[in-house]
Amino acid sequence: MNEEDHSEDGCVRLQNPHIKEMEQDFLYHISLCSGTQDLQEMFSDVKFVCMGGTPRRMEKFAHFVEKELDIKLPTGAALCDISARSYRYSMYKIGPVISVSHGMGIPSLSILLHEMTKLMYHARCKDPIFMRLGTCGGIGIPAGSLVITEEAVDGRMQNYLELAILGKLVQRPAILDKEIATELKLIGDTEITECQTFFGKTMCTDDFYEGQGRLDGAFCDYTVDDKMAFLADIHSKGVTNMEMESLAFAAICHHAGIKGAVICVTLLNRLLGDQISASKEIMEEWQERPQKLAIKFIKKRLNM
Repeated sequence: MNEEDHSEDGCVRLQNPHIKEMEQDFLYHISLCSGTQDLQEMFSDVKFVCMGGTPRRMEKFAHFVEKELDIKLPTGAALCDISARSYRYSMYKIGPVISVSHGMGIPSLSILLHEMTKLMYHARCKDPIFMRLGTCGGIGIPAGSLVITEEAVDGRMQNYLELAILGKLVQRPAILDKEIATELKLIGDTEITECQTFFGKTMCTDDFYEGQGRLDGAFCDYTVDDKMAFLADIHSKGVTNMEMESLAFAAICHHAGIKGAVICVTLLNRLLGDQISASKEIMEEWQERPQKLAIKFIKKRLNM
């Protein structure tokens, strides 16, 4: 993160001179507009942006935040999906917290992060913290475990996001905030008693099946031995889990000068199989674990 990425008062700055030349900035995918809405009035108090894959999960998290932070809504009011008219993402604001869905995979996450970063800029939010609360496959650790990402890598163990811009490949380092990760690990170790909390590398892949070495996709041109050798190799290099968003999350947050963290719960141990076999009830409880850790962190940061 460069010192130039933030103004002296901590407000997010954009590395895009063209935005200032625009009469209004329509954040199309989250259904907000700087020209027709007072984004500073609506969002300037935001300190935490928490995102996860599905709309339902992030709606549940919004209600969890409302309860845990003891947010009192006006009589007759209820939490509403701010981005409902976009039909793409779901977003809720609860006091200093935004809860928003990011969809599945890097492209969907990238679009959301661009617009959330611009929202922080237009709202003049000061030092916001972004957190991804997700699910993953564990590598050599039990199902239901929490994983705090120390470093995000791609399917070739490279710790940078590579994307084509105007026909040229650009590499952006995927760096997460070490202080926040360490704080989350400590909270997990001391206050989350129902499971273990791990700290390690997260492999972010472009695909759920072949990209993660699964044997149960529509195509498979490798053997069981090939798969197990690959998983053993990355495990020996510190990879604790696999998912499909962390690399872009880390790279975009770092490039924007925003502190970011990734908390995931494992739905299975990939060394034991490829298919998720836990019941819906158990998975529901597991998926609440990253949310519990995040809210404990938020309350500590708010001195609650």
